[in-house]
Amino acid sequence: MQIFRSLTELPAATPSVVTIGNFDGVHRGHRMVIDAVIARARELNARSIAVTFDPHPARVLKPEADIRLITPLPQKLELLAATGLDATLVLPFTPAFASLSAREFATTLLRDGLHAVEVHEGESFRFGHDAAEDVTGLTQLGRELGFAVRAYRPYMLRGAAVSSSRIRSLIAAGDMHHVRSLLGRSFAIRSTSASGRGYGTLYTVPTINLAPYTDLLPANGVYVSTLRVGSRIFRAVTNAGNRPTFGADSFAIESHLFDFEPLTLTEDTPLELTFLHRLRGEIRFPSPEALRAQIGIDIQQANRYFALCSKLVAGNS
Repeated sequence: MQIFRSLTELPAATPSVVTIGNFDGVHRGHRMVIDAVIARARELNARSIAVTFDPHPARVLKPEADIRLITPLPQKLELLAATGLDATLVLPFTPAFASLSAREFATTLLRDGLHAVEVHEGESFRFGHDAAEDVTGLTQLGRELGFAVRAYRPYMLRGAAVSSSRIRSLIAAGDMHHVRSLLGRSFAIRSTSASGRGYGTLYTVPTINLAPYTDLLPANGVYVSTLRVGSRIFRAVTNAGNRPTFGADSFAIESHLFDFEPLTLTEDTPLELTFLHRLRGEIRFPSPEALRAQIGIDIQQANRYFALCSKLVAGNS
């Protein structure tokens, strides 16, 4: 997949089938529309392209909301590439861009920049200054400017619409099961390693600490997880929280690796932590020994979870 960062980088006069959005999470609803865009582009001998924004528009228009992303930009671009799109255009979202009228947006971006022949959007799509226009307005502009518009109803799962905002709420609640259903994959974050305070080695079990992470995290608690360290994947139990047993007031993400062996980690070693299942909330234990005993129980429960998953995979193969 090609990645463009401005309209001037786009190939000249190449017809496109386009979808525009934030695509946070690249969830099942996003992929439904993207699949249709790719199919139509092939039929029309055109380029399939997604348009997204950096930073997320809410961070410019409503900074007080402090929105945390499901998928920061590098991860989002990898997920978009995996769909089979020909290209993604990442536009800087600035106050000047936000001030474009709906007509300026459609003319400059869709007609002159992307040479769109079709634009595919969800029914809730809005654009232009102050989100003045919707898909009906886009359809009318398309008739004038030479592109067709296809609008999609929300992707429904068990009677409810799949949306990035709903997924954020579920992640924040620690509901990894329903998050996995809506995303179509398990929720994962990417970071690097950070040195801890020595609690893992001194009091409990060897752990790997993640460097501070500023985007969306699940509710404080203990999770069955996997941790990819470079190219290797370890089963793990992860605590995300404030370590109240030790009287600490600083947030940390600590993963206890199963089948632990010495690993060489630097501040640049890439880590990917996947949250599979929430075992329990964060608890203040009366002593480090009580915490160590609970970690033993957590590990047993996690092993049962992994064993069940293996049986399900074997049964479906």
